[in-house]
Amino acid sequence: MQVQLDNEEAQVAFGEALGRALQGRGRVYLEGDLGAGKTTLTRGILRAYGHEGAVKSPTYTLVEPYEFGLKRVYHLDLYRLADPEELEFIGGRDVLSDDALCIIEWPSRGEGWLPAPDLRLSLAVGEVGRQLTLRAESAQGKGILQALDAHVSSHQSQDGARHAE
Repeated sequence: MQVQLDNEEAQVAFGEALGRALQGRGRVYLEGDLGAGKTTLTRGILRAYGHEGAVKSPTYTLVEPYEFGLKRVYHLDLYRLADPEELEFIGGRDVLSDDALCIIEWPSRGEGWLPAPDLRLSLAVGEVGRQLTLRAESAQGKGILQALDAHVSSHQSQDGARHAE
């Protein structure tokens, strides 16, 4: 699935729709260059669960946990990871085995250690806004994309997001 996100508001709104489709579970890999909007998209996902504050990329802490009642979301940024084995020392195995939603920026830095994602999202800066490509990599990911596609199709003109198969 490909989606054109015209502006930051569209990116956050799409993230919110994605957050609802995820239902607080799964592993999402977020790929894209610096400044592509990975953390902005994460802000939208977190808003789906009621988060209203700022969302900063956990570049130095590597993981930022959020709790929403019984739902847990872990936002990981592996940009500064020198070796995938470092994930073991920060409790990565516990985080990733938890029945929670794990959003992982720069997953290539954890390659060989990270489990496979349910969804792989790639953001690219376009002439206008961002181009987002979503790919399911598990049965759960396919279900998430189906739910998301139904939502996006019914709200395309309202939130500045346009999508194509």
